[in-house]
Amino acid sequence: MLGCVRPSDPLTALCAAALAVSLLGAVPARGDVSGPAVTSTETEAKVPARVVSMNLCTDQLLLALADPDQIVSLSHFATDPAMSVRWKQAQAYPANYGRAEALSLLKPDLVLADTWSNPDTLRMLRHLGIRVAQLPVGTSPDEIRARITQAGALLGHPDRAARMIKAFDARLAAIKRPKPGLRAAVIGPGGYGYGPHTLDGQILSMAGIANVVSGPGLDYGGRIPLEDLVMDHPDLLIGAGAQEGMGTSRAQAVLNHPVLRALPRVSGLRDARWSCGDPAVLGAVSELAALGRKIQKKRN
Repeated sequence: MLGCVRPSDPLTALCAAALAVSLLGAVPARGDVSGPAVTSTETEAKVPARVVSMNLCTDQLLLALADPDQIVSLSHFATDPAMSVRWKQAQAYPANYGRAEALSLLKPDLVLADTWSNPDTLRMLRHLGIRVAQLPVGTSPDEIRARITQAGALLGHPDRAARMIKAFDARLAAIKRPKPGLRAAVIGPGGYGYGPHTLDGQILSMAGIANVVSGPGLDYGGRIPLEDLVMDHPDLLIGAGAQEGMGTSRAQAVLNHPVLRALPRVSGLRDARWSCGDPAVLGAVSELAALGRKIQKKRN
């Protein structure tokens, strides 16, 4: 059954059976799997009392915008300091693993999901009459503002969302950036470079630093041959992954290739602030911009 954990677990089997019985009466006729529609009027009128988040980045917005008693459960990533900026706050809430049968037992009146959440899980939840909202991708400043606005409306706190956006814009405008001309690359396991349309690429852009990983076919990144990277000689090489240096795979070992030693490289820069498109990302932008100014100062 989609979304279920080990079939040998008696509790899971019971949950799965209950969900299956519910689905018998919930599956619409003639193969319609779109689930019940939620009108814009309903979205505005319903202030949810029991909200579940099944994604790390919706966790962050839920924690920032909702009343504490609105939150029923967060994803299991929410308490991981390497990924979640609000991990301490998240410890007050039960964790979920994004499985439909477990989420349905929480009796939520709203489930927050992301663009990349499991579509089968979302379809099951909608079949059960549970309201599901998928927030759009948030990488650029405009997209981040749109996510905040939508989350605030869904949670019944548009004024909080507006204040968050105002603070976001003020903080973004106040960042002191290096002079134009500085170039950097964010490289992950296997030599994968992060393009300008990724969150990593947008952090570079907001910090006033040009992205070496750009050009045709690289909007969202791609594998960058080490030879090309060395020839481009960026002013700064940033290792991708909050747990950089802890990998044991050959893909991770690429980051330690001797040929990269000639490039100015920084370790430990990417942390939980690089995980999601929300106001916390500005901490990463500010730190990167300060590093860029430091590099330029040393050259002068």
